[in-house]
Amino acid sequence: MTLTRRQILQMVATGVAATQVPLVSASGIFSKSPLKPPRLNAGDTIGLINPAGATFYTEDVLIAKETMAALGLKTKSGKHLMDRYGGLAGKDADRAADVNEMFRDPEVDAIIALRGGWGCNRILDLLDYHSIAKNPKIIMGYSDITSLLLAFNAKTSLVTFHGPVGISTWNKYSTDYVKRLLFDGEIFTLENPKEIGDNLTQTKDRIETIHGGTATGRLLGGNLSVLAAMIGSDYLPDFKDNILFLEDVGEDAYRIDRMLTQLKLSGVLESISGFVFGKCSKCDSSGEIGDLTLEEIFNDHIKPLGIPAWYGSMIGHIEDKFTVPLGVEAKIDAQKGSITLLESAVV
Repeated sequence: MTLTRRQILQMVATGVAATQVPLVSASGIFSKSPLKPPRLNAGDTIGLINPAGATFYTEDVLIAKETMAALGLKTKSGKHLMDRYGGLAGKDADRAADVNEMFRDPEVDAIIALRGGWGCNRILDLLDYHSIAKNPKIIMGYSDITSLLLAFNAKTSLVTFHGPVGISTWNKYSTDYVKRLLFDGEIFTLENPKEIGDNLTQTKDRIETIHGGTATGRLLGGNLSVLAAMIGSDYLPDFKDNILFLEDVGEDAYRIDRMLTQLKLSGVLESISGFVFGKCSKCDSSGEIGDLTLEEIFNDHIKPLGIPAWYGSMIGHIEDKFTVPLGVEAKIDAQKGSITLLESAVV
């Protein structure tokens, strides 16, 4: 691809040769191969940011720092971590500045959001994607952080991580996936637990197959509400022939129907090779007579696609959660409800 004169001058001004950065397109920075961040090691420094909703309690920050310390990691707080602007964690420019600074800061090895909420979509046009591409780092979060995870992948091909935020429950189940993925760089299979407890069959954390089969592709997705709100922007990656995973919380079933309809009308659903829905916590019908159930909604929108698909994966606003890398190749099996990574997500 031919670079414009302005792009070349910008590279020269920053002292970066064209061969040292990803290519530049009209929609952003990209490369054909995933841009993998360095893995975590004991003693590394985590940058704590709050790019979305405000944190009202200093204890949240203390718990996040103590959690990182228990993992053998140090922390560095963003300058605006405890800011407030209404329900947002400070003004848009300040929240964006913290994100940009963490990627530029050579003392920071990886970045974790303190919490989600709302606000990341508001700062996407204020982020320095050239600096992010030049300084690839692990960035992890979920819920509203979906916005950053998708945008960074779309603009720079950076592999990002849909996983716990600072105030999440860092129990053994969730932490083990973080360690295996981010520290050890393992290539493994994510599959729901099979414990039946005192029951005669499994009643918890079951998966429900929408359409059987296997598929391969890059893992892309996150929170459905956030992703749907990004449709039509330049901050979404190409979903064609890739695997879409979704989750949500606190949405009536008709809203899930509405958002999946939006993904259908925008062409996203028809382009994907596979579909995984995690947990939809507190997502019930509104109680109106005739409301569709989630199962019926998936049967309407996903089953006719004829692609491997299931729901119930350990992804979402839950205590026991997978950490899912965005941008790496994987194989899914809709009958087993498994996601098998085909490459390491870190270097």
